[in-house]
Amino acid sequence: MADLPPDSLPISPAAGGSGSYRIAKVTLDEATILWRNADVEQERRVAIYDLIEENTFKPLRAAERGGKGPYHLHLSVNDGRLAMDVSDEGGQLLETLLIGMARFRRPIREYFAICDSYYQAIRKATPSEIETIDMARRGIHNNAAELLLERLEGKVDTDFATARRLFTLICVLHIKG
Repeated sequence: MADLPPDSLPISPAAGGSGSYRIAKVTLDEATILWRNADVEQERRVAIYDLIEENTFKPLRAAERGGKGPYHLHLSVNDGRLAMDVSDEGGQLLETLLIGMARFRRPIREYFAICDSYYQAIRKATPSEIETIDMARRGIHNNAAELLLERLEGKVDTDFATARRLFTLICVLHIKG
């Protein structure tokens, strides 16, 4: 892993997923990421690692046109919309999915707030306080993943765990300094 760019991790051939309908590589638009700290960087690395290790991702229009996976996914935010560039393993762009981010503003803001509380709690709170905050964090994350699944409906066949990890990466793209 040391030889790879930090925002690009390949999937191992034995990793999970639904055959070729999976993400094999994820990159984030570095121009979109304005600021990150050690906690955010760790969240990003874990989300990318977990995502490529096990995911289900079938871009429906690309698959209908014969676009084969595993896929490379590049995420960026432009003009208030999430752009998901889906390419094949050779780097050929298959399609760009655009998702309006207006409905995600509140979940992203809530997620940032609860994560900040969680990181502070880890340093000085009791285990039961940390557990309570973590449960709230997971709840917000789960609700946002459900929203993402709704927004991807008809565009991408995916699962809840993949949507959760993608939401984490969407949050990373929204961090302001």
